[in-house]
Amino acid sequence: MSSDQTLSQLKRIAGQVNGIYEMYESQRECVEIVRQIIAARNSLTSVARSVLTTEALKCSKERRIEDLDAVLAEVFKY
Repeated sequence: MSSDQTLSQLKRIAGQVNGIYEMYESQRECVEIVRQIIAARNSLTSVARSVLTTEALKCSKERRIEDLDAVLAEVFKY
């Protein structure tokens, strides 16, 4: 995912979170709110994996092994 794609995805996620806030504030049905929370969480997971993968590739190319190990440790937590 390119930097522009990542920023676009993060803006979309911010919109989702704002929507969840508004849904909760207006006391929408629990199931609807939970669905939106799950969708936002899945989007965040996708962005996190993409960013971590990009960083891992960068560390690998630059031969920053310690940094690569730290990035991979984060990836495998999830």
